[in-house]
Amino acid sequence: ANARDAMASGGVFTISTGLLEECDSFYNFNAPPGRYGVVIISDNGKGMDAETQSRLFEPFFTTKEVGKGTGLGMAIVYGIVRQHKGLIKVMSSPGEGTTFSIYLPLGENKECVLGENPVAAAPEQGSETILVAEDDPSVRNMVNMVLTKFGYRVILAENGQDVVDSFTANQENVGLVLMDIIMPKKNGIEAFAEIRKLQPEAKVLFTSGYTSDFIQSRGMEEGVELLMKPVQPVQLLRKVREVLERQIN
Repeated sequence: ANARDAMASGGVFTISTGLLEECDSFYNFNAPPGRYGVVIISDNGKGMDAETQSRLFEPFFTTKEVGKGTGLGMAIVYGIVRQHKGLIKVMSSPGEGTTFSIYLPLGENKECVLGENPVAAAPEQGSETILVAEDDPSVRNMVNMVLTKFGYRVILAENGQDVVDSFTANQENVGLVLMDIIMPKKNGIEAFAEIRKLQPEAKVLFTSGYTSDFIQSRGMEEGVELLMKPVQPVQLLRKVREVLERQIN
């Protein structure tokens, strides 16, 4: 989307991949030795000045007009790359386009030995009511499908105000609120505060592309339950069951 906006009148957009062994330039980034998979994304759009580059990965920073960008896209990309112990570099100059280089460490090839590890147990079924708040329709539908298939009753909400209203109307039946941190109208942190005022012992599980440290820096209390995106169905089901069965102190 950023490349598209940078080339409003057209241009060249390229994606290339490759492998890279340890190199001297990595020492400046404290990268461990080893082999890296590389993804290079380039455009020949309007480019960025040094000040914009220095703030590029800050959450909520954007150079776009109001309503045309949230300032979250690059922050999420940075968070995902770092969660995979990777690196991301940007090279850009005004009028000369932009190149992002993403380096992801490759795991060592290991021979698979059948029976070496026990097979993980299948996720447990449930019957509780779960209030799901997610503004991305594809994610919301996936979560709804997975939870419903495993026996849960699901109430869907599309934004922060919607989840507060739905909880208010159904708080006696809701066993768990599953919601994103970043949503329209009210973010997850604001909705969480209102829900806890209504029911101090309400169980809430957040989903986010951000780390727990970043979320706490935005005002979230320690000890909140967090499931990192992208959410995998089995991981989702196990975490939901874990939070539902945990006793409130």
